[in-house]
Amino acid sequence: LVLLGKALSGGLYPVSAVLCDDEIMLTIKPGEHGSTYGGNPLACRVAMAALEVIEEESLSENAEAMGNLLRSELMKTPSDIVTSVRGKGLLNAIVIRETKDYDAWKVCLRLRDNGLLAKPTHGDII
Repeated sequence: LVLLGKALSGGLYPVSAVLCDDEIMLTIKPGEHGSTYGGNPLACRVAMAALEVIEEESLSENAEAMGNLLRSELMKTPSDIVTSVRGKGLLNAIVIRETKDYDAWKVCLRLRDNGLLAKPTHGDII
């Protein structure tokens, strides 16, 4: 089961989708599920155009390769600051060892000062 949200349209138009195999989809009988805006032609066309770009520009493969590179480089960070790195593709988490000098927020501010935007999600995770 795969849920796709705003990235499906490249952020241009509200659209989402659920992808799954017949085993799951065929459990829904006609009339059991519907949506006021389901199948909006403009939303569908925007989503199709975004999917074409993803495929033509090999964005999934690029995200996997760049994510692997990012994680391997982040693992070289001194362990007194970064305790672990995890992720898939370009969706990643960096766990920071909290001290009086470092926490996720302070590291994000340093990253910003060096041209990289990052968001702390907890006191110790970016």
